[in-house]
Amino acid sequence: MYDICVIGAGPAGISSAVYAASRGLKTIVLEQKKVGGLLGSVSTVTHYAGILADETGESFSLRLKEQAERAGIEIAMEKVVEADLSGEVKRIVTEGTTYEAKVVIIAAGTTPRKLGIPGEDTFAGRGTGLNPAKDAKKYEGREAFVVGGADGAVKEALFLSKFASKVTIIHFEDTLGAIPEFTEKVKRTANMEVRLHSRLSRIEGEGQADRIVIEDEHTKEQEWIEAPGCAVYIYAGSTPNTSLYPELEKKDGYLVTNEKQETNLPGVYAAGDICVKLVRQAATAVSDGAVAAIWAAAYVRSLS
Repeated sequence: MYDICVIGAGPAGISSAVYAASRGLKTIVLEQKKVGGLLGSVSTVTHYAGILADETGESFSLRLKEQAERAGIEIAMEKVVEADLSGEVKRIVTEGTTYEAKVVIIAAGTTPRKLGIPGEDTFAGRGTGLNPAKDAKKYEGREAFVVGGADGAVKEALFLSKFASKVTIIHFEDTLGAIPEFTEKVKRTANMEVRLHSRLSRIEGEGQADRIVIEDEHTKEQEWIEAPGCAVYIYAGSTPNTSLYPELEKKDGYLVTNEKQETNLPGVYAAGDICVKLVRQAATAVSDGAVAAIWAAAYVRSLS
């Protein structure tokens, strides 16, 4: 029996666990893939107070893990497959174990969406489904295409410009949605091009991604671009990982919480990108985690 079971080891989950452990609560974190969550795969971490110079997602995630370990927090690398949250004792079932806890904090984050276009799955690992931080050097000297115009996509495109012969940002809207810091850097980077009101509609090749098709949102005209051995990085938003929690209130798939990060079930809290919120950043995820754990600790004490 644990006092608190945290599902997810991204910034929100680790923040929750650290605050819970600091209050003397027996805490476990369940994580399917790796500590750091999606943040662990980004090339650089920016705008977070206290980051190191040239902070990467990998280095930031490593420090999250080290902090949790120093706090004596148990981290189990297991996939959650079922959750019974309605009773006084919460039961979390993984592929190998059943855990019981007085409180559950769900910080399971989101999963990146796919475009669902021809060639996207065909060339996975051979031009698509790539991670800039890990794959940029493998595709050094070739063309790179980045689909998306928000901060995350544009930041990764800037990183890729250091390795690729040319980086093309493909965005369906008429303007990029990134902050001025990033868009101004794009303008000053010689090997970058922005294709607005455009969508990537197809990827083709002979054993690898060799050409793409872009469709103009206004005219619906299609353009074929030859780019042998190119790399395509897709940032088409994400889907909250909430399918295991049908009894929890949701809005557009995200978990609804109050100012205490409480869900509609007693003893069940949620934190980070999985929640309904206006801003999804590492800083806000950490804040959610702290708030959830502080109130969760008070709930545990109320059970005594």
